Amino acid sequence: MSSPRLRLLEESITRLGFYPELTTDAVIDGLIGQEPQSHLVHLETHFEHGTVHRHITVLALTQRYLLVVHLDDHEHHQPDETATHLSVESFSLEHLKSVSVNYVYIDSSDYQRGTLPSEVSLNIAWTGSQRLDLQPADCPDPQCHANHGYTGLAMCEDISLRISSTADGADAVKQAHNFAQALRKAQLEAGR
Repeated sequence: MSSPRLRLLEESITRLGFYPELTTDAVIDGLIGQEPQSHLVHLETHFEHGTVHRHITVLALTQRYLLVVHLDDHEHHQPDETATHLSVESFSLEHLKSVSVNYVYIDSSDYQRGTLPSEVSLNIAWTGSQRLDLQPADCPDPQCHANHGYTGLAMCEDISLRISSTADGADAVKQAHNFAQALRKAQLEAGR
């Protein structure tokens, strides 16, 4: 990587330490020589049945498109092996359907102008796909055993990232906030 913006992107990937060479190569390949104007790198770890799973998502905004690189690690066929699944997707900013940003402020009674949120959730939709989160409907009567069907949410999003100062640090929240602003500005300019 040669330009200052590309070096910052590589440093962000390397700092998280999750397959940095593989992730960086995938991003360079996806950028196809385009300069990133802004970026966001997010590492998420979760536990499932005693197994640790990690995911890294890299969003790189160029003048013409948004690049989304996502890596997951999974157990492979052999018990001591892992397999990394890598997806690289880019799409023109004109096809960006929505950018939704949710902010959380702790103790907002002390809020002062310019204070950064403690959490940023970024939801981006470009294909119109919907995610359904369903669960059995609850009944307020603890003695009731009737089937009340299901309840849930239908969200139009292709990617959803949650960055919190507690889990990711204040700098990561600031980066997510700045990236969200750059993405919304690029969306507005592409819509002209």
